[in-house]
Amino acid sequence: MKIYLVGGAVRDKLLNLPVKDHDYMVVGATPEQMLALGYNQVGKDFPVFLHPKTSQEYALARTERKTAAGYGGFSVDAAPTVTLEQDLMRRDLTINAIAQDEEGKLYDPYNGVADLEKRTLRHVSDAFIEDPLRVLRVARFAARFHNLGFSVAPETMALMAKISQSGELEALTAERVYLELDKALATDDPQVFFQVLRDCGALAVLFPEIEALFGVPQPEKWHPEIDTGVHTMMVLEQVAKLTNDNSVRFAALVHDLGKALSPKEHLPKHHGHGQKGLPLIKSLCERFRVPNEYRDLALLVSDQHQNIHKVTELRADTLVKLFDKADFWRKPHRLEQLLIACEADSKGRTGLEFTPYPQADYLKQCFAAASAVEVQAIIAQGYKGAEIREQLGKARTAAVQVIKGLQATSPS
Repeated sequence: MKIYLVGGAVRDKLLNLPVKDHDYMVVGATPEQMLALGYNQVGKDFPVFLHPKTSQEYALARTERKTAAGYGGFSVDAAPTVTLEQDLMRRDLTINAIAQDEEGKLYDPYNGVADLEKRTLRHVSDAFIEDPLRVLRVARFAARFHNLGFSVAPETMALMAKISQSGELEALTAERVYLELDKALATDDPQVFFQVLRDCGALAVLFPEIEALFGVPQPEKWHPEIDTGVHTMMVLEQVAKLTNDNSVRFAALVHDLGKALSPKEHLPKHHGHGQKGLPLIKSLCERFRVPNEYRDLALLVSDQHQNIHKVTELRADTLVKLFDKADFWRKPHRLEQLLIACEADSKGRTGLEFTPYPQADYLKQCFAAASAVEVQAIIAQGYKGAEIREQLGKARTAAVQVIKGLQATSPS
């Protein structure tokens, strides 16, 4: 029996990146031997064991054979005769197919070290095409390592395009697609994930609502980049610089979906696009089982981002209605999330990436002023029915007056 450190741990060590997870491959062992050594088996589809002390994963070396459509359509052979090279051959990319033994010696039968040096994401073998999930994984790795100069090898991109055209992507489960999406949103350059998917034809298959934005013009006066799809990628790039909150990043991604529905005769104008996009956001979230927290914030950003951009022009009573609709009274953290998404939208335009966004400070001041009115204290008095509605009405009226006072003294 021989044990090797494999996959991301080896790759990240060689890139001088922090190593989060240590995964091990065991060659020449049976499940019975692993159990006898005290390991706990957790894998049903193939033998994976947890170390009795460290709880790290140890998987028996295995080969896979395609038997059906989709990510799970494989039969697995984890016999003790499976070699190191055979196991590494089934992996997606050469940079993930490097092993290290207990003495620190590297085993690199598919030239992964050379591809690390070349900053190239290249498939290990033509078996790459058997697993449609790899299209998403490669796009995610392209986003994760973009800042290090990595790009997808042309021959690998060709295989990804072939998978996209095959119908195999439709066999992926909603959970798997969402997991890759969420991981991609957490990278430093999430826009690269979607650009790679678009380059290989997968964006139109998996995220047609986003694909539909490319080629849709916007007024050049406000959007020098013109193309809505380009703008969306720029917004995603900007929001990644402003926050690590994936719910905000998702909201920024989908905030302009409604522009794809604007009548051609009205282009490049997009009247009411924020509201037109709401059904599209709901459909996308339902399709991939996106968390409610992400969905609700995305709906709020789509619905209100145009109001936020012109917030200094809004009447005090309109602002209080906005606070009510967004439920900021109970969920004040949403205000910060909304403002970050709107700031990214403003900065996601050619030549305007470093433009200040004073609307954020202004709206925070208005909400702080309105919050000084003790709405919760009124509720705590125990009023019921019409009484509480009357008291809350008075509180909102007071909030409007406070904001009017602030507006009267504001330089804007």
